[in-house]
Amino acid sequence: MNASEFLSGLFIRNVKPPLQLADFKLVAFDMDSTLINVECVDEIADLAGRKAEVAAITEAAMRGEISDFKDALRRRVALLAGVSETVLQQVYNERVQLNPGVERFVRACQSAGLKTLLISGGFSFFSERIRQHLKLDFARANSLGLFNGKLTGTLQDRPWGDIVDGAEKKRVLLEVCELMGIGTDQAIAVGDGANDLPMMLAAGLSIAYHPKPKVREQAMISIMSGGMDRALELFGR
Repeated sequence: MNASEFLSGLFIRNVKPPLQLADFKLVAFDMDSTLINVECVDEIADLAGRKAEVAAITEAAMRGEISDFKDALRRRVALLAGVSETVLQQVYNERVQLNPGVERFVRACQSAGLKTLLISGGFSFFSERIRQHLKLDFARANSLGLFNGKLTGTLQDRPWGDIVDGAEKKRVLLEVCELMGIGTDQAIAVGDGANDLPMMLAAGLSIAYHPKPKVREQAMISIMSGGMDRALELFGR
């Protein structure tokens, strides 16, 4: 049987099921379009009447057509200058939902004893709420600049330094593995876009959720239909 046809809608490469969650100690998730159903920057722009231009940059970046994620993010955030901060809560209340199967997959990882991380190139306003909702152990994301109740069109400086991009996602994954005293082969990384590839390729197991083509080509497990919990079909009981 061809590995890419092991299960309908699941493509696998360089891994032989059944796997065991207990063999892993850490799972790191991307947020936008992975744990949740939207790209938050696009939804903020939509409510501000600026979605078309912002979404075009987002899509090109996620497909890997824009190699400089930091520049792409700065360009999108700049287009949000002057938007009321109340729009952030509106986006969270009206647009943000967990993707199908996310809660079941996260709970399975937690029940197996894995530590859970959210490492996002999106915004901390949303990542902290998702972290709390899913009871994740840790979250890191970018913070939007605010002044007098409006977005400044810039990002706040963070204690660790630069923008969370693909390189930073990988660095955080490696740092947490070191702090836990585990090898990267005991880490799982879950994402969908090109900026998730560095951490996915560094992990012992990479899971792509409804991924862009470039990510599907390199992920060990690609979920092309159904919810995130479909990955559990490849794990033994």
